[in-house]
Amino acid sequence: MSVPVLRKFVCWLMILLLPLSLAAQDKGSAVLHSVGGVWVNGFEITGSTVIFPGDTLETKPGFVANIDAEGSAVQIQPESIIGFQGTFLNLEHGGVSVGTSTAMSVHVKCLRIEPLSNERTQYDVADVTGTMQVAARKNDVKITQTGGLKRPSAETGASQNSIVHEGQQLSREESDACGVSSPENPAHSLNPRWIEIGAGAGAAGLILCLLVCRSSSSPPPVSPSQP
Repeated sequence: MSVPVLRKFVCWLMILLLPLSLAAQDKGSAVLHSVGGVWVNGFEITGSTVIFPGDTLETKPGFVANIDAEGSAVQIQPESIIGFQGTFLNLEHGGVSVGTSTAMSVHVKCLRIEPLSNERTQYDVADVTGTMQVAARKNDVKITQTGGLKRPSAETGASQNSIVHEGQQLSREESDACGVSSPENPAHSLNPRWIEIGAGAGAAGLILCLLVCRSSSSPPPVSPSQP
């Protein structure tokens, strides 16, 4: 294989294996900004990085992080543990401030907090000691019980599913709505999306190495004048 043909082949191979693979992984991703004291899946990051659904974010005391997603902006408060899921957040501990025009919601155990309309909504959610606190800063939000160890009865359903109007705050006890469950440690393992991206890049690099090495080690063509 001649060098020009090899170069063209390698270029097309990289175009097919890397950009298309990364673009497929980009669905539901967002950008995380921090100045330190922030962990993603157990690894400390500084500056800006791309996060994907399934990533676990943790902020240390005195540090905050900001998420820029499509139509939404989130500030993660210090000493918080968040599960990023693309269109919603799992709040395991701490607090978040959400501004969204795409109805991004926050889940706390079996409780879901979400905007009541498609208009730009700003709200805060905090849960440190098992008591969830919701504050509606702009427009209204709704608290809905989505499951849990306890099911809302006809009498308690209205109290579990509530509207928090703009300028108001509301509290909910996790145990009253969801029951008491055994604590779970946040997952600090690497997100499978990062593994897939690394595997794709590694495969492309391996193929490139094999092609180049094979090309460089091939014997020179036999000259018609020299047998």
